[in-house]
Amino acid sequence: MCVNAPCRIYFSGFSPMRRPLQSPALISAFFDSLRPEQRDTAQAMQQAILGAAPHLRQEVKWGNLCFVNDRDNVMAIVLHKANAHLQVFNGVLLMGEFPELEGAGRGMRHIKTRYRIPVNEQLVRELTQACLRAWGR
Repeated sequence: MCVNAPCRIYFSGFSPMRRPLQSPALISAFFDSLRPEQRDTAQAMQQAILGAAPHLRQEVKWGNLCFVNDRDNVMAIVLHKANAHLQVFNGVLLMGEFPELEGAGRGMRHIKTRYRIPVNEQLVRELTQACLRAWGR
């Protein structure tokens, strides 16, 4: 403990922050906690996203199912009472190509899907691919 001098801690090298591993059981538990209509919509979105970009890592963050590329949050499935939002973290870059995107703010945009209505899987796949292209990946 430093008493008379300022304390300094030096690190010998770069050490990225540790992330808790997201087990498949945690992802399954996320889906198990949903109402049936939410589960159907979320699973359809999940399958479309992973069909377009199988390398994305799934994580439960902020109570939502997020899709991560390296360390970047790419997309998230956010469930509300009457509909599901597919949030696109860099959606502002895609507004010209995808007029279906809604929202205001600096970066994030979303598309809404009402429960019990089929998910437009083609749109989700195209949006996923465009999102990754905009990130340069």
